[in-house]
Amino acid sequence: MSRKNDARATAARLLVPVITGQGSLAGLDGDLAACGVAERDRGFVKALCFGVCRTFPRLEALSGELLREPFKRRDSDVQALLLLGLYQLLHMRVPPHAAVSETAGAARALGKAWATRVLNGCLRRFQRESVALQGKVDRDPPVALWHPAWLLRELRDAWPDEWRAIAEANNEPGPMTLRVNARRITRDAYLAQLGEAGIAADPCRLSHDGIQLQAACDVRQLPGFDRGEISVQDEAAQLCAELLAPALAEPAGARVLDTCSAPGGKSAHLLERFSIDLTALDVDAARLARVRDTLARLDLTAQLHACDAADPDGDWWDGTPFDVILLDAPCSGTGVIRRHPDIKLSRRYSDIAELAALQSRLLDAAWARLAPGGTLLYATCSVLPAENAEQIEAFLARTPDATADLPPNLSWGAVAGAGRQLLPTREGPDGFFYARLHKST
Repeated sequence: MSRKNDARATAARLLVPVITGQGSLAGLDGDLAACGVAERDRGFVKALCFGVCRTFPRLEALSGELLREPFKRRDSDVQALLLLGLYQLLHMRVPPHAAVSETAGAARALGKAWATRVLNGCLRRFQRESVALQGKVDRDPPVALWHPAWLLRELRDAWPDEWRAIAEANNEPGPMTLRVNARRITRDAYLAQLGEAGIAADPCRLSHDGIQLQAACDVRQLPGFDRGEISVQDEAAQLCAELLAPALAEPAGARVLDTCSAPGGKSAHLLERFSIDLTALDVDAARLARVRDTLARLDLTAQLHACDAADPDGDWWDGTPFDVILLDAPCSGTGVIRRHPDIKLSRRYSDIAELAALQSRLLDAAWARLAPGGTLLYATCSVLPAENAEQIEAFLARTPDATADLPPNLSWGAVAGAGRQLLPTREGPDGFFYARLHKST
């Protein structure tokens, strides 16, 4: 069995929980290590897994045209191989004969030699009838735009003039953006380091600490990463620190709560920019460990608690209110699909109402812990109004001591109720929503 066969078989195994709605690609790096995938093969396996998820609605439609009947659920790994083969033929610089033969042969590594013939027949038929088959499935807009039908409908309803551009941006990998650690180095000085290393980059327009690389690279190639000079973080996420600057610039020592902190990028940015006393929460202890690791790499400190921030009676809190609270709420992730394309498979329409209810509970619990005169910043990486403008509208209606106070002259995003909405664009920031709320004294 060739190493390439084994890589494709591994990719198929890793895709099974994703295409069956039982998992995601969130832990893919750890899964590759656990599977013993050689370092030289990991990039190829990751490209296969992310690519299949990114193009899944169209690949699924094409596979339906090629199969006489769907594979049984126990053969989801074979279905994954078929999708992998189609993805290679359509989107990768893999020689067509290798895409067909190596993918079909990978069935043996799965212990399903019988599927070799089926896969070979389907992929060869696709080669012969590619133009006709693609034209047929692309009559369906969700298929042509690589989005589940419910999500495309929601985008069209929410953003009637921009929905197609949002979908197209979702289908392209996002740019690699860095955040300079202002405690260690200036942005200009780090741009000079990148230039000396032959890495082309530009300063971000919206974030004072942001740098966008002209081409993505292995983070280990970046000068100063191990010294904590930079972190990888999208420009939209960096705007959190910009919006909280008026509340945190002075005096020093403000008590700050990050209620849903994992993986820790926004907590770290606040600690890099301001002299604050920060407490970070997350409901998932394993994810909170990532916050600890993030802060340790940057030599930053905070109080960390694994707990449910929506619980009004959490015993982690000493009862002293916070001056500033960041609520980066759990959400649909519809603004970051380009970075997490498995959202197209894992998210369901019914999730939106459930997430909105959770966001509402988190807002109320956080507000109770905010000091009079304090600031709460609500953020999501969603583009759906139910999680954003409508959520804040409902909160303001039931909370008489809350007012929205985002500056009216912001140079970015679209006005969305009492907040501001960034939509994903091909070369720009991710989709993000922000609303800044003030508590009366």
